[in-house]
Amino acid sequence: MKTVVISEFKAKCIALLKEINRSGEPLTVTLRGKPLARIEPAGTGDRMFGTQKNETEVLGDMVHFSFEKDWEMNS
Repeated sequence: MKTVVISEFKAKCIALLKEINRSGEPLTVTLRGKPLARIEPAGTGDRMFGTQKNETEVLGDMVHFSFEKDWEMNS
């Protein structure tokens, strides 16, 4: 992953953003040697949504639920 100091990012912001978009590689911006921000390409969204499709299972009613079985009542 490429890393730049904040002053370089400020001076070359547009060029760096275009490079991130072109290469797909994220960029870390540092301030005084410590990571300040991580910039990633926005992409088309297909990497974010649907990545866990068919990996979940609904085990009950998602709208109407009760915690009575989960909690003991102290009277």
